[in-house]
Amino acid sequence: MNIFVLNCGSSSVKYKLYDMKKEKVLAEGRVERVGQDNAVITHQPIGGEKVSKAMPILEHTTAIRECLNLLTHPEHGVIKSVEEIDAVGHRVVHGGESFSDSVLITERTKEIIDSLAGLAPLHNPANLTGIRAAEKIMPNVPQVAVFDTAFHSTIPPHAFLYAIPYSVYQRHKVRRYGFHGTSHKYVSQRAAELMGRPIEELKIISCHLGNGASIAAVQNGKSIDTSMGFTPLEGLMMGTRSGDIDPGAIFYIMKQEELGLHEIDSMLNKHSGLFGIAGVSDMRDIEKAISDDDRLASLAFQMYEYRIRKYVGAYVAAMNGVDAIVFTAGIGENTPSLRTALCANLSYLGIAIDEEKNKIRGEDVEISTPDSKVKVFVIPTDEELVIARDTAKIV
Repeated sequence: MNIFVLNCGSSSVKYKLYDMKKEKVLAEGRVERVGQDNAVITHQPIGGEKVSKAMPILEHTTAIRECLNLLTHPEHGVIKSVEEIDAVGHRVVHGGESFSDSVLITERTKEIIDSLAGLAPLHNPANLTGIRAAEKIMPNVPQVAVFDTAFHSTIPPHAFLYAIPYSVYQRHKVRRYGFHGTSHKYVSQRAAELMGRPIEELKIISCHLGNGASIAAVQNGKSIDTSMGFTPLEGLMMGTRSGDIDPGAIFYIMKQEELGLHEIDSMLNKHSGLFGIAGVSDMRDIEKAISDDDRLASLAFQMYEYRIRKYVGAYVAAMNGVDAIVFTAGIGENTPSLRTALCANLSYLGIAIDEEKNKIRGEDVEISTPDSKVKVFVIPTDEELVIARDTAKIV
């Protein structure tokens, strides 16, 4: 079975084609600058030569069609025709309270995804555009929606509700939803496999640390809490997002700086986090600046580590213990110094790490020592594989 996995943004399309008999990626690629005359397509057959070209692509249907043309290209393709694609799996950011699992896409599914656009205005409309474009090109191929929020649908009310009037939740569904669900699901399951134990017996803290970052408490295979909330702005300090902040401080800043809603939204989402403190949002730039004795870069790193540590401690309390901590995503996978600092500051849990193993990159690795009371793993995330697996299971 061949599964075509699509992740459509407002101006981008990312794709992977899987052979699910072996759970093997056949090819992957992306289209950037959709809607412009100078869009760029990059296509990589696994084991083959990367292909890149620029051309006008004004909407998603053309973008997806060009991706399929490359997948079936006589020289660069990996399949002979589109008919060899058995199903399409779509990443959809927000499923609200309507979807607790991946689903086969129907007209009703699309209506609900559209109705949730207000909860994810930058993502759900683009995801839906991709669904409609794929349906137009491949009308007889089953389409499946896999939701970022679905894994967190098991969070209990005492953890997902905010302490605001309950009627506001009832009317507007303002609550914690959480994101990065497919990533947290994948790495927690993979950690259980590496431990050789059923996930139903484990307490795992999953740290997805990228430009966007979140932590999840996974107890007995289910998410019981997560750091992102109603939007991806809540929780950890991130690349450009502020994370947790006193709402009263927002009102005060708006008044003192005479900012409108759009301006304060932009400040908190695009000009805060690591960028707001150090002037750069990439952790590699932060580390380089620290080596040059940049005081603000050091402060940003300390703030970043401290907030992660606080959430880890909170989730140890929430689950009454922890068996494993997992690091994943761009920063989580590629910043040994952060993992060293975090684990040193969690020594009360009996954590000890092997610094040589901590330097290994690009593969699943246990970095904790044999006598560590809590297992610590670095696991490269694979959200697309989760989408492909769910799609194959449904169709």
